[in-house]
Amino acid sequence: MKLLDQFKNGTLPPGVTNGQLWKAQKIKQAIIHPDTGEKIPMPFRMSGFVPFGTPVVGLNVLIKRAEHFSPATRILVQRFIPFPAVASANVCNVLLMRHTELSEGISVLDDKGNVVGTSKLAARHALIETSLTRVVLPMPVLLLPPLVMSLLERLPFLQKRPRVTLPVHSMVCLCAFGLALPVAISLFPQNSQIHVSELEPEISAATHCQILTYNKGL
Repeated sequence: MKLLDQFKNGTLPPGVTNGQLWKAQKIKQAIIHPDTGEKIPMPFRMSGFVPFGTPVVGLNVLIKRAEHFSPATRILVQRFIPFPAVASANVCNVLLMRHTELSEGISVLDDKGNVVGTSKLAARHALIETSLTRVVLPMPVLLLPPLVMSLLERLPFLQKRPRVTLPVHSMVCLCAFGLALPVAISLFPQNSQIHVSELEPEISAATHCQILTYNKGL
């Protein structure tokens, strides 16, 4: 982008060839959003269609082929496939909504609550923690009900009363929802701590505190 800006402003350094300019233009068109001027995340670039789309297609094919599996295997595949799909979507949602923090950083505070500076490394830690939380969040909802119901459906009580299966399934899902959120949120504290040695040198030089805090977000 710098090379192209120099070309537009007539300040191109000597020795730059047309091939280098065309290559720079090609890279810019492939990576930079034309309206916002920001980098497009890799999974959403045209070049990311095959490497990132193939696993999704693979899951779809696996679901379609489930009819050729044994009944027990087919049930397991159809019940557990939603989890990786939802978890991946949650991670993508976090990265899309908060990707600017990676380039701008987030505030880190000392033990008195004063802002020491803005850290990109702390932002990376915050996004990783939030992404892991979003992966765990759907886990009880999408994994526990299939496991529990596969056991309950074998009971003579439900086999003789199929109409009761739906209310029982609803109660199991309700309990899973009630369990999911507290477990996911409790994985990491809201105000996480980080040692100054893990942050930028300018942050370390700006404070005498060894442990700083940052808000990881939700």
